[in-house]
Amino acid sequence: MSHASLKSLSLALVAAAMPVLASAELTANVALTSNYKFRGQDQDVHRIKAVNPAIQGGFDYTFGESGFYLGNWNSSVDWLQGNSIESDLYGGYRFKAGALDLDLGALAYVYPGNTTGNTTELYGAATWGPLTAKYSHTVSKDYFGWAGAKTSGLRGRNTGYLNLAFAREVAPSVTLKAAVGYTRFAGDIRDLGVPSYVDYSVGGAYDFGSGLSLSAAVAGANKKGFFGDANKARLIVTLSKTL
Repeated sequence: MSHASLKSLSLALVAAAMPVLASAELTANVALTSNYKFRGQDQDVHRIKAVNPAIQGGFDYTFGESGFYLGNWNSSVDWLQGNSIESDLYGGYRFKAGALDLDLGALAYVYPGNTTGNTTELYGAATWGPLTAKYSHTVSKDYFGWAGAKTSGLRGRNTGYLNLAFAREVAPSVTLKAAVGYTRFAGDIRDLGVPSYVDYSVGGAYDFGSGLSLSAAVAGANKKGFFGDANKARLIVTLSKTL
């Protein structure tokens, strides 16, 4: 290809990308929550109690109307030795198919300073009106520390998580929310005697406007006989702001 042709191609690519870049959007979010639960389980297991505040926040970047997006979300945690932060990196593609809003992507949960705990999942979600179904499938060797170090020989890969959620505005600025999820552990983790379990959340949120909202929910999970108070039901209050 000649120099002139390369230049023409480059100019064409830049011209094609300009509308996407022009409509791209970067947003940020920050939140303070009375307790951080993930899939029904407390994320501060060294000080398990009803009120265990966590600071959270992140960024989202959407590539205009293309449907593609990237993001990062972070939270204070305390369940791994020498680690105090969870940093999630994700990216995906949102699109419509008839009456459905679909979302396909990948998400990496990173715990800096540790070789255990880091987990990567592929996910797919479908929203129809107030209902959303989402399935996440583990593709990393570890699953949040259950498979342990790389030398353990255990695998958390193929652990799956299914979540069904409902959200509907029932009054001006007031949204009712409910969700139920199911974690199915992969064979190596299950063989250790770790049971699959169900988590739940029921609550609501009030939108003050200008990106400020307050939510409250009762969240927890079953199988407390195995997991202990980490799965205990908590009233969780969260104040969040989108920038």
